[in-house]
Amino acid sequence: MSSFYVENFGCRATQADGAAIEEQFREKGLTRADHPRSARYVVLNTCAVTAYAEQDARAAIRRMRRENPGCEVIVTGCYAQRAPHEVASLPGVSVVIGNSHKSNLAEIALRAQVEKGARATNFVPIGSLTRNLDSFSDSIFVSDIFAHTELLAAPVFDSANERTRPNLKVQDGCNSRCSFCIIPSVRGRSRSLTLDNVLRQVNQLIGAGYREVVISGINLGRWGRDFPSPVLGDGRSRPSTLEDLVHAILDKTKLAKLRISSVEPMDWSDSFIRLMAESPRIAKHAHIPMQSGSDAVLRRMHRKYRPWHYREKIEKIRAAMPTAAIGADVMAGFPGETESEFEETRRMVEELPFTYLHVFTFSARPGTPAATMPNQLPVHVARERNRVLRELAAGKKREFMQAFIGRRIEAITLNVVSEDSDGIWTEALSDNYLKLRLFGSHCANQWLNATVSAVEGDVLIGNTVHEHAESVNQARPIEVGRQLSNELSSRSGK
Repeated sequence: MSSFYVENFGCRATQADGAAIEEQFREKGLTRADHPRSARYVVLNTCAVTAYAEQDARAAIRRMRRENPGCEVIVTGCYAQRAPHEVASLPGVSVVIGNSHKSNLAEIALRAQVEKGARATNFVPIGSLTRNLDSFSDSIFVSDIFAHTELLAAPVFDSANERTRPNLKVQDGCNSRCSFCIIPSVRGRSRSLTLDNVLRQVNQLIGAGYREVVISGINLGRWGRDFPSPVLGDGRSRPSTLEDLVHAILDKTKLAKLRISSVEPMDWSDSFIRLMAESPRIAKHAHIPMQSGSDAVLRRMHRKYRPWHYREKIEKIRAAMPTAAIGADVMAGFPGETESEFEETRRMVEELPFTYLHVFTFSARPGTPAATMPNQLPVHVARERNRVLRELAAGKKREFMQAFIGRRIEAITLNVVSEDSDGIWTEALSDNYLKLRLFGSHCANQWLNATVSAVEGDVLIGNTVHEHAESVNQARPIEVGRQLSNELSSRSGK
């Protein structure tokens, strides 16, 4: 029996796409290989958000050619969509399938391999599967992404990296036009998974035994905006929102814990913040892309908010959820970024209650306005600014983690059990997105209460309080959260 292997690069949305691709191959009767070296078909599901991401994909192609020269290498994802001919020219690549054709990837890849080997006339031609194909090669399957309205999604029951915390992509594409971002060009317009489909898949995941589900998207806060606006009782209409989706998941499923992925600042309404704060079934974890703390830089980025708007959102989230993880994406070295503009970003990061950051160095993406802006910064300057922000973020994370020593937290056990000189450990993830090592061996996918005894590196050390914590459905006393918030503020000198 033929086997396949899918290797994902990049964001949660890409990982969710990879799970759907795996499902396609299984439906064709193929089995998943344990390692790409032993697979007949290797799918590289690529990212294009930075030049480094594309470099990683090229390195993976070279590695596949070296380690498994007999396999069919199928390259898909955002890099394949952005530069299909460049990818197809790389030695070892068998087929290039863009995001535009991911929904038929397994069928196209298998048919391409058969036709390449046999060249028989009695096979259905690939062209019948790929109408409106913008390609000059029979090994490239890419068309206009903006002509596509479907959303690739599938339950992620057996995805290799998500055995305890499956990721369900409920939205794809983006209608924004940030000057640095290639994503709209390779993902297309914003489009949403229907509410009925989301609920059906969440219930399937619950039925399979999962206790936490992560919902994600390229621009998750825009979920539902592409649907026809429902008419309200007073005759007015309004678009569906992410808040509506979250309410529906809470009301119509028995999911123990819902975790919400990255949401843009504009989509954090007061009512949405209140919903997250008041529901014990929503993980206390907010990721809000920031990019820059400089108004001038945000304007050049074509971002839709100003620094004071962003600050207000973060402060409201912290006030409502004193123990929540609050993360952000920040970019260093955007074209024209002056020392004073960078200092505005550094100071904003220092002052706001972030618990972690994803710091990126600006990477010029071909075809984006930022790629041709004047005053491109030297790489060494951008990297130094990246380092400054990462060190600042690391310090804030350490302070946040140390504040939990001696406190009780909720965590879900992962599928990793290890042993060292101190004994057996089980890895877990707290409700508020902190890594935790629990003494003893515990079954995966269980919500447990634990008391934190120490911090080692970027990991909490703890002991379980009791085996099966039903308190996942009980609100943490707000007084405890406010006490912790006061401690963090005093440590920061505020």
